[in-house]
Amino acid sequence: MPSRTEEAIINSFIKLLDERPLNKISVRDIVEDCGVNRNTFYYHFADIPSLIDAVVRRSFNEIITTYASITTLNECFDIALKFICEHRRAAIHLYNSANRELFERHLMEHARFAVTTYMNTVFPHVELPEDDREIIIRSYTCECYGLMIDWLNHDLREDWRDSFRRLCELRTGTVELMIQRSSESKERRP
Repeated sequence: MPSRTEEAIINSFIKLLDERPLNKISVRDIVEDCGVNRNTFYYHFADIPSLIDAVVRRSFNEIITTYASITTLNECFDIALKFICEHRRAAIHLYNSANRELFERHLMEHARFAVTTYMNTVFPHVELPEDDREIIIRSYTCECYGLMIDWLNHDLREDWRDSFRRLCELRTGTVELMIQRSSESKERRP
């Protein structure tokens, strides 16, 4: 659990990131905003990329502790997008920064957690071959991730979320059909 000082640094960083691009934020800006000195910053974080990692990990940990179950694909994507929706400008600034790879890796982790939790919640007693289960989780994770990246590439236009909700409606029953096909092919295997 982060200390109060770490939380203050993280909150100041997010506040500044909501205001301006990452390349316009220095350690000096962060420590002035939260009222600590540079040595205190470096005691908690090696550099700004390690601070970014802490910010995104904190968001991920909040999701894990808050959402023990996910019952719809729509909810999956809403949860995976939680940080982006709460901090739109900060997310765009991180995405358009030199630290994009770090941000993208965490987006993929968020998506995988949401999809895996959805599968565990909605289909807890369905016995699937592990490779089929993994294929389903991976395909939905990649779809979720790809849609998030596309949304970021389009500056988080609101109409995208409506399109996604419609996509979820159109896909209703698809996972169930995949599970059924897996069961049928499992029965035919020697």
